[in-house]
Amino acid sequence: MRVSSRKGESLAQLLKQEGIVNTSVLKAVACTPRELFLPDALRHKAYQNTALPIGQGQTISQPYIVAKMTELLLASSNAPKAVLEIGTGSGYQTAILAQLFEKVFSVERIKSLQFQAKRRMNQLDLHNVSMKHGDGWQGWSSKGPFDAIIVTAAASQVPTKLVEQLNDGGRLIIPVGEQSQQLHCITREGGEFNEKIIEAVRFVPLVAGDII
Repeated sequence: MRVSSRKGESLAQLLKQEGIVNTSVLKAVACTPRELFLPDALRHKAYQNTALPIGQGQTISQPYIVAKMTELLLASSNAPKAVLEIGTGSGYQTAILAQLFEKVFSVERIKSLQFQAKRRMNQLDLHNVSMKHGDGWQGWSSKGPFDAIIVTAAASQVPTKLVEQLNDGGRLIIPVGEQSQQLHCITREGGEFNEKIIEAVRFVPLVAGDII
């Protein structure tokens, strides 16, 4: 079990005030050293509730959004065990998921970011994460279907391949839109898909293809 820090506890308390109620999510936030996922020059901002640049035109998401999306995944009726993450980025969201799900599969299109994130997982002794360098629009079909899918970049529309890789009873949490973005929660029950809009968000775009 990871040990929380004083700054981590303060951030978790702030997120609780912002409306995050899942105690497991709050504990994971408190126990994850966010400064590890940031460039040295920005580490003093690690426990602020804000998104920050990590290079390559990418960002580490605002802690509230990380917690909110994770909380939505855990609220699924199917007791999710295997989760697919699209957009590893710094690996911060990945580290939160790894403390709450049995198995995390994470896809990142930028090879250098994936390499750094994998190194951070090892530093944190989080060994239930499998990573792939690839196109997030395609998901990871050979490892699916998944109990839950989380997308950490905004798609212009919901990717069909991701919906197809969702287990019965599962949830896909994804920001959708270009100029104006909203967080969508898509659930699969039998052959039926239900879609609900959660709140307005702001993410970098989900770009097709991959970069060495």
